[in-house]
Amino acid sequence: MAYLVKVKRTRKGAAPFRRKPAALEIPAGGRPLPIQNADQPKVSVIIPVMNERRSIQAVIRAARSVHPEAEVIVVSNGSTDGTRQLAEAAGARVLFFPEPLGHDVGRSIGAHHAKGEILVFTDGDIVIPGSRLRTFVTAVENGADIALNTYSGAVDQMQVHSVVLAKYALNAVLAKPELKGMSLTAIPHAMSREAAKRIGFEHLAVPPLAQAIAAASGLKLVPACYVEVGSANPKRRRRWKNGRDPLEGLILGDHLEAIGWLLERNGPRGQFPDTPKRRDVIR
Repeated sequence: MAYLVKVKRTRKGAAPFRRKPAALEIPAGGRPLPIQNADQPKVSVIIPVMNERRSIQAVIRAARSVHPEAEVIVVSNGSTDGTRQLAEAAGARVLFFPEPLGHDVGRSIGAHHAKGEILVFTDGDIVIPGSRLRTFVTAVENGADIALNTYSGAVDQMQVHSVVLAKYALNAVLAKPELKGMSLTAIPHAMSREAAKRIGFEHLAVPPLAQAIAAASGLKLVPACYVEVGSANPKRRRRWKNGRDPLEGLILGDHLEAIGWLLERNGPRGQFPDTPKRRDVIR
């Protein structure tokens, strides 16, 4: 069953990285059976999608295996290729929007409607085995507020991508250099429902801002599992202009928004000490 939901705010989200979809396990002589969502789920897996018909059913089945008491929520926004119908047929709980919202906004909406105490976020075009996703759930069960993908991006090269640099810079400003380039911008990741409430569901629509709020609020962000999500996406590359990803500026802007929020909260130095400078002697 699909739910038509109206929202006031829309923005483009970061496009996911495409992977070759895994094959579905199909019973002899028939189609795969739809998943059964738990009536009172402990874990909610949230999947924003737009035109992912090739992989969505495999993604849903892998997501459902994350926990015996789980629900899978698909936020179908702007899909015109039958993704919504395939997600419904696979048994997912579908939130439907006729217009494109962006993946980040989709995650925010899905989290708001989720019933589970642990929220797992992934994308509709990369099939991540349930065993990998369970690592993120386990981290939250063991006390983490937020469990991050340990993927940090490539830095062992002469020219480092600007988005990777922005992720490292944000964690440095947050006084969490040990996280390197780990980010809520990357999937998969997970968080407790309580953490999402403290951050504010609406702030999940800007992942770097959500990360800044989480760190500033004293929430525990921990590395959970490495999932390589940095491979080139041919579909995404076809939308590049002059050799550049049009989403690069958007993602950098999100990081600047996060740093701006932190400076407004903590002052122009972000609570970093000004020593050993003696500014008091300046006339």
